[in-house]
Amino acid sequence: MHKKTTSIILTALLLALLPALYAAEKNNHKPNIIVILTDDLGYADLSCQQQVPDVKTPNIDALAGCGVRLTAGYVTAPQCSPSRAGLISGRYQQKFGLDAIPDDPMPLEEQTIPKRLKKAGYVNGMVGKWHLDPNRLSVKWAHKNLPDLKPGKDGEVAIPGQSMRQYSALGQGFDECFQGEMHQYFATFDCDAKSLDPHGTLIEQSGYRLETQTAAALAFLKRHHDEPFFLYLAYFGPHVPLEATEKYLARFTGKMPERRRHALAMLSAIDDGVGQITAALKQYDISDNTLIFFTSDNGAPLGAAQGHPMADVLPVNKPGAAWDGSLNNPWVGEKGMLAEGGLRVPFVMCWPGRLPAGKVYDQPVSTLDIAATAVAMAGLPSDDRLDGVNLFPHLTGEDKQPPHATLYWRFWNQSALRCGRWKYIQAGNAAKYLFDVTSDEHEKHNLIDGHPDIARDLAAKLSDWTKSLVPPGDPDHLLNEQEKPWYSHYLGLPD
Repeated sequence: MHKKTTSIILTALLLALLPALYAAEKNNHKPNIIVILTDDLGYADLSCQQQVPDVKTPNIDALAGCGVRLTAGYVTAPQCSPSRAGLISGRYQQKFGLDAIPDDPMPLEEQTIPKRLKKAGYVNGMVGKWHLDPNRLSVKWAHKNLPDLKPGKDGEVAIPGQSMRQYSALGQGFDECFQGEMHQYFATFDCDAKSLDPHGTLIEQSGYRLETQTAAALAFLKRHHDEPFFLYLAYFGPHVPLEATEKYLARFTGKMPERRRHALAMLSAIDDGVGQITAALKQYDISDNTLIFFTSDNGAPLGAAQGHPMADVLPVNKPGAAWDGSLNNPWVGEKGMLAEGGLRVPFVMCWPGRLPAGKVYDQPVSTLDIAATAVAMAGLPSDDRLDGVNLFPHLTGEDKQPPHATLYWRFWNQSALRCGRWKYIQAGNAAKYLFDVTSDEHEKHNLIDGHPDIARDLAAKLSDWTKSLVPPGDPDHLLNEQEKPWYSHYLGLPD
């Protein structure tokens, strides 16, 4: 072939390849995004929070050291399902009717983080606890969608497997999953990174649950480290049932409640997992192109509604609603309450070289912001349907304004908002509270009598917000059998 002809052909081939090469280069600069979510972890229980002396989390502390520790990080609900729905959708979950666990499943038409990131070329993986599919308390949903399914004598429903799979992580935009809590997982890959049925299959997994969930996350990284990915790792800990192996228990000696020792051991297992994940990112040479969020789905349960908050006498294997060994210091309240102890959680963001290292940020932020930040970092257009904001300009100092003028909550028979330094809580029709949560007193002293005008304005603002929800309106009912003891114990109720 003539040299000139060969040169023309090679040039044409190169020009033809340029768009693909440009696309590959562009994709390589999209940050990988990892969200690590713990379950019922209180504000105090990272050693970098400097609240209690017995916790040891060197790997999570290292994330904060190379990134930002956000000291006023909030969830959208003090309970797992609604909180997770707010995080994964980036919207107040009450806008699509998911106020509490019985309101599951999350509607399939919601735009989740993975559905959005898929448009930017991301592969999306989920590991661990999902809790956004129909459950035994989803009686209203079952009555509407499965009319032949009748509740049992306990008033609960047994959801068939097909309906569970329809609303699994795969049904909400994830490409791959290793979904489960203890030993049974609905998975598309195994812990050796081998492919299973792409539609998901049930597998049994022996071993310690937190180590299993770390192994599955590492397997996902092994499968997809060479392409833009989003990994949602939802550890099932330190949520009850408390369990830990001697490897982790031996790290915490001395006299303490055994429930506390187990919680510290479980968190230490999670911390080891975080260390293994960051080591894998370095091994694959993608640390500097990976944005990591670390947070919790709500504050720790302390057991006040059962009459034994943080009781030393509780056995480790006590099931159900009880202290999980975690702590919410210095905040008042616990899981299930709209007090700070139920809503204010550890919140860390790390992206080496892109976020200021070792920064402490004290303006209110929300798990709603994870979706908006991920969308912005992926180069996708902003979406007014998202209730969160891109945190990057605020954390880098480009935007000096607080990310949120107001944050809102509605849960069970409670509603609340935070506006600047003020926090207003309405506990059904039983009591109203006004706190300055930036003060040393935070929620230890009700200021409502001294600032009636502020309380009135905030109440009107909260009422306007609740009108946009499904169903609309303020919860003004009697407090339920759990709420009343909580508010009586922590905040005080009128006689």
